[in-house]
Order: sequence, then structure tokens, then C-alpha cells
Amino acid sequence: MTISSQPELTGERADILSILADQRRTFLIAYRGLDDAGARTRSTASELTLAALLKHVAGTERNWLETLLERDENAEFDMATATESWTVVESDTVESLLAQYDAVAAATEAAVASLPDLDLLVPLPTAPWAPEREWWTARRLLLHVIRETAHHSGHADIIRESLDGANTTMQMGADAGMEF
Repeated sequence: MTISSQPELTGERADILSILADQRRTFLIAYRGLDDAGARTRSTASELTLAALLKHVAGTERNWLETLLERDENAEFDMATATESWTVVESDTVESLLAQYDAVAAATEAAVASLPDLDLLVPLPTAPWAPEREWWTARRLLLHVIRETAHHSGHADIIRESLDGANTTMQMGADAGMEF
């Protein structure tokens, strides 16, 4: 997977994209060397699998990107789409899910580069738990995507460690040249 920040950006946009790219890289460590069977294996008390998490994280970023770009003042949260983001189907392979995540990452970076201003106000979809329309800045929306990615990175790490002992922290150390 290729995840990189837009090199021509500077300042806050570059910082936000750099942190998001770093969170994506950390999240994706759990998928190194993982085959489709492992990605579909439930290894903890939770129903979560690594395939479901990858599909959800890519779908969630895609939905936030659509919210940012469409700015629909009449949007409503779609529970069917949310449920679908966790549902792994036969055609969902590690390779195809990584490609989807790579595509949404590139689209997010391009969108951030093209925004007129990070103070741009974005209407959020209403939902049963948020019946009144809220408006977030583009900045806050992007920070939320970072938070969401980091949140699920921890889930992916514990699922992978429970699956076969692979560990994000140890892998990061090995990447830095540490020997264990």
C-alpha cells in the first residue's frame, strides 16, 4: 500500500496529512504477511476480524470524505451503509481491501490539498443520536478521521497478536533496526 502526504503542502495541511499517514501506516502493520484466511479469523472474544476492521476503516474514511466534499445540508446517517462497512463478503480479500484503503487515502490527500480553507464549515449528517444538524470545520473532520484510524489501530493490533503473536510495537522496533 502506498500512503504518502502531498509533498507540496506546508503548514497545518501538511501536518494533518502527515499524522494521518502515520496512523494509517501503524494501522497497516497488523496486515503485514496476513493471508485471507487469517484476515477472516476471529481471534478474540469480539466478533471483529482484521478483514472487517480494514473494510470499516476504509469505508469510514470514504464516508467522511464524501461528507467533506458534498457538504449536504440535508444528509442523514445511513445505518445500512454503516452496517455494510463491517460486513466482509466473499470478494473482500486482503489485497482488494488494501487497494480500497489506498484509493481513499489518495482521494483524502487530494481533497485536503484542494480545500479553500480548513475553517470551511461542513454539515454533518443527522442521526438518531444526533438529531440536530452539527457543523464541523474541515479541520475537525480530518482530526476525527485521525482519531478513528488510531482507535481501530489498537483493535487491529490486539486481534493480530491474538491470531498469531505478531505485534505492532515489536514490528516498529524491527523496522528501526532493533534486534529482539
